Amino acid sequence: MSTYELAQLNIAVMKAPLDSPELADFVANLDRINALAEASPGYVWRLQTDDGDATALRPLGENVLLNMSVWRDAEALNEYVYRSDHAGIMRRRREWFERMGEAYMVLWWVPAGHRPDVAEALVRLEKLRAEGPTPFAFSFRQAFPPPGAASSSPQDCGDACPAC
Repeated sequence: MSTYELAQLNIAVMKAPLDSPELADFVANLDRINALAEASPGYVWRLQTDDGDATALRPLGENVLLNMSVWRDAEALNEYVYRSDHAGIMRRRREWFERMGEAYMVLWWVPAGHRPDVAEALVRLEKLRAEGPTPFAFSFRQAFPPPGAASSSPQDCGDACPAC
């Protein structure tokens, strides 16, 4: 068992309020996609309120949603994000969310058992935006192995985003 797990944060700017007809299909799929994540191999944890999702958390403003989770490794997260039914929802993201001109997703390694908070995640996202991929904050396209791995060189984890 590894002594590190992979944390991820992604944010999205909504085109309309969460309770609007424009986002109804997105909201209708939240429980299904969250359950899919939780049933996926390598899933460890996800940020959620008592309602079972993180849509009520708005540290970046009323129109910005965030999602944060922890996974066994980059391969497990990549499999869920790009090769499960989650990919179908990603293909539709432009219906619900604004196109962002800067990084909206960040990955980083955490000690096994650590559950990051939103402030920690936002520091990682800002660092990625400011400096590009580093072992401190990276993306699937240029992922770094966990601390202490045999190789510290970045690797491409196959960011085959079907929605791009």
